[in-house]
Amino acid sequence: MTKIVHAQTVLPEEVLKELKKKTGESATKDALARAVEHYLKCPYTHEEPLEKKLEEVLKKKKKA
Repeated sequence: MTKIVHAQTVLPEEVLKELKKKTGESATKDALARAVEHYLKCPYTHEEPLEKKLEEVLKKKKKA
């Protein structure tokens, strides 16, 4: 049997509205659940952030 826990967070209202829009869910709990599920399954979430990659490229260009 899967153990279920209650989790909560504080988000700006605009972020929650955008999350609901992107997930297609009208309920906060459903939008958050869908977003978490996507994050855990998405193969790109564990890659290095694009911003960090760009910073490294720019640093290398400055050194050259």
